[in-house]
Amino acid sequence: MNILVIGGGGREHALAWKIAQSSRVAKVFVAPGNAGTARERELSNVACTSIEDLLHFAQGERIGLTVVGPEAPLADGVVDAFRRVGLKIFGPTQAAAQLESSKDFAKAFMARHGIPTAEYESFTDAAEAHAYVDHRGVPIVVKADGLAAGKGVVVAMSAGDAHAAIDAMMLAGRKLVPHQHGAHPVRDAPPPARVVIEEYLTGEEASFIVMADGSHVLPLASSQDHKRLCDGDTGPNTGGMGAYSPAPVVTPAVHARIMREIIVPAVDGMAADGIPYSGFLYAGVMIDNEGNPRTLEFNCRLGDPETQPMMMRLKTDLVELLEHAVERTLDRIDADWDRRAALGVVLAAAGYPDAPRKGDAISGLDVARDDCKIFHAATVQEGERIVTAGGRVLCVTALGETLRQAQRAAYAAVGGIHFDGMQYRSDIGHRALGARKT
Repeated sequence: MNILVIGGGGREHALAWKIAQSSRVAKVFVAPGNAGTARERELSNVACTSIEDLLHFAQGERIGLTVVGPEAPLADGVVDAFRRVGLKIFGPTQAAAQLESSKDFAKAFMARHGIPTAEYESFTDAAEAHAYVDHRGVPIVVKADGLAAGKGVVVAMSAGDAHAAIDAMMLAGRKLVPHQHGAHPVRDAPPPARVVIEEYLTGEEASFIVMADGSHVLPLASSQDHKRLCDGDTGPNTGGMGAYSPAPVVTPAVHARIMREIIVPAVDGMAADGIPYSGFLYAGVMIDNEGNPRTLEFNCRLGDPETQPMMMRLKTDLVELLEHAVERTLDRIDADWDRRAALGVVLAAAGYPDAPRKGDAISGLDVARDDCKIFHAATVQEGERIVTAGGRVLCVTALGETLRQAQRAAYAAVGGIHFDGMQYRSDIGHRALGARKT
């Protein structure tokens, strides 16, 4: 069958690359894709992004299954639109996607269904939000209510940073990203009508991602990403500077608790609320020193860059998993994973995250090894050149017998790539490698 992947980032490149390996597939289309998907023989880019154009294309090309990568089309109702005309699509409905598109909805949902999370309050009045910060003290976390591409969160270590975040999010029409020397505004998002302020949790964060079909849940491999721009988890918050899988912090006991206390209650709770959840479901989980998990956030799609190392490790036919998901039979299949570790390093553009520069030529992209793959994100083809087209440009991902070996392989490939102003962290995997000899 023909399959359509919606999106143009590194996550979608990894998804489409894995889907194309299935014997069940005739052709894989990526809308809009990037320079990396354009270079894959098995993939074809499609120059459409609106729901209307995507629907028209899917009907014209007899697409048997559509997979949605990013959150914005989900929040806009692409799944609802496809289902209305009888097209198979994997992803949550617009109502279910509120778990990500509205932090206020998600927090109220977790409270209603007893899912462990940080204490919080939600505000539409800036004065009340400021008073709450003064009452609770710092550190404290301030979140913009709507979608913010993984960067609408300020972890305020001082009262000044917390108050500045509230003003910027609620009054000035600006979102903030935290910086080691204070909060920096980014003026490219509409003002959220609401902020959520919650307690600061300590521990180690992990990404716990599952597939859900409305009733059943299939857990995927554990992973951990690195949100801060610079080594040692310093600098501004980003959409993610690298990731690895599996995550040692997710022990079998912790895995069981996350499933029992967070994931299953979430899927059951959505069904009980009359909003059955079908799609990828991502729980950002903080795990304390005693192994107690609490939910930081829900995302309604695969993580990026977690997807890249996860797809490198997945041995089961992804299309088979997706077919079971849309047929609501995920209880009849398991996912098999490569015993090796995978690690991905994000290469970001000059100026990222505040003002990423575009148009820098990229060299060194021809890595031809089974244990290493360069997934493209913000890239475009200009004549014979591939150039940067946004913030997170590439994710260089490698497999290794140990996490240390995967790390070495990934950074060896990174060393051969160049574009002006290229930024990357040199310590992806440091939490796991610092805790154990791997």
